[in-house]
Amino acid sequence: MVQDLSEVEYCVPDNPDFQSIFGAKGYTPFCDEVTAFLDALSACLMRDEQARNFPDVVSFAFWCRAGALRAMKASYSDHELRLGRGIVFHVAPSNVPMNFAYSLVVGLLAGNVNIVRVPSRDFPQIQIICSTIRALLGQEKFRQLLNHIVLVRYEKNDAITDFFSEHCDVRVIWGGDQTINNIRRSPLPPRSFDLTFADRYSLCVINADVYPGKDDPAQIARDFYNDTYLFDQNACTSPHMVVWVGSARNVEKAKKLFWHNLHLIVAEKYKLQPVSSVNKLVDAYRFAANSSACHVQKMEDNLIVRVQLEHLIDGLEDARSMCGYFYEYTADTLNEIAVLINRKFQTLVYYGMDLDVMRQFIEQCRPTGIDRIVPIGRTLEFSLVWDGYDLIYQLSRKVSL
Repeated sequence: MVQDLSEVEYCVPDNPDFQSIFGAKGYTPFCDEVTAFLDALSACLMRDEQARNFPDVVSFAFWCRAGALRAMKASYSDHELRLGRGIVFHVAPSNVPMNFAYSLVVGLLAGNVNIVRVPSRDFPQIQIICSTIRALLGQEKFRQLLNHIVLVRYEKNDAITDFFSEHCDVRVIWGGDQTINNIRRSPLPPRSFDLTFADRYSLCVINADVYPGKDDPAQIARDFYNDTYLFDQNACTSPHMVVWVGSARNVEKAKKLFWHNLHLIVAEKYKLQPVSSVNKLVDAYRFAANSSACHVQKMEDNLIVRVQLEHLIDGLEDARSMCGYFYEYTADTLNEIAVLINRKFQTLVYYGMDLDVMRQFIEQCRPTGIDRIVPIGRTLEFSLVWDGYDLIYQLSRKVSL
């Protein structure tokens, strides 16, 4: 148990008793103690004036309110006897401020003791969540959860990671391939395992024959803006490619309308940093110089960079850029893009596509990637099924009876 943890910053609680934490027992999934705490957390965040300045915090609060938790629980009403696996050590990604909070909540809902390494970058959202959790755990009715929530921050330190890893039953790692490989160097107990969420790639398919139809094209553009620009396309769910399907005439009309409306919103809401502006142009022209089957679309500025592909190119998922950089491709059918999709692909975002067509695409083409299919505007919505894993089942154990 002895370990030098002097470089660890404790966000919640101030002075954790790891001997008690490592000996704490788990709960059954969706137990009353946890759901009451999460509903109180949701209510506090909804009332917090500072929290309301951050849409991602508001979305998180809405996600873990009582009504949403009841709906989640109802989807697991199979009467299985389950308990949390024990201690879950979460390593949150450094570039998405609220991921640590969702990971924590999933661990709690599954019935576990949770040690969460939050991003080292001092996002204001982290401070808001941590201070609210500290206040709630100080209330008598939530004291039973004191040993189930530990939020820590530390720079890369193998010895500290070793310490938390050697005491955990599950290690949840969010991040790029290199991050996962580095963390995996810290050994786990024999019965423990890793649940990894690696860097992924997402794309958007728009049916130009029905766009915009009866819908407001400006609203569709706002939804796409939220999917992409809110986190500079850093989120795995953010589309980096737009595939158009439909007649040639409708595709051209749809492109003009879509990108025009998006540009209006980006120009109003988004602050493009000079270094990102340069990087996007360099990436686009470097890609074009190395490929004869593409060209960079002319735009009035580089708030949006569009690279038109004449045919699909292997390895496109590794040629991405950020902050409003998109590849475009026009396909005859959705099935045409199946050759592009590999294990790196996570979310297929869509507009105007029939759900039966989407289902047939998965069943017939059987792509090695794509774990989520969601409408434009909903890519950032977190779910208890993520990257193809049912997180409640993964983080709890079934007791045969």
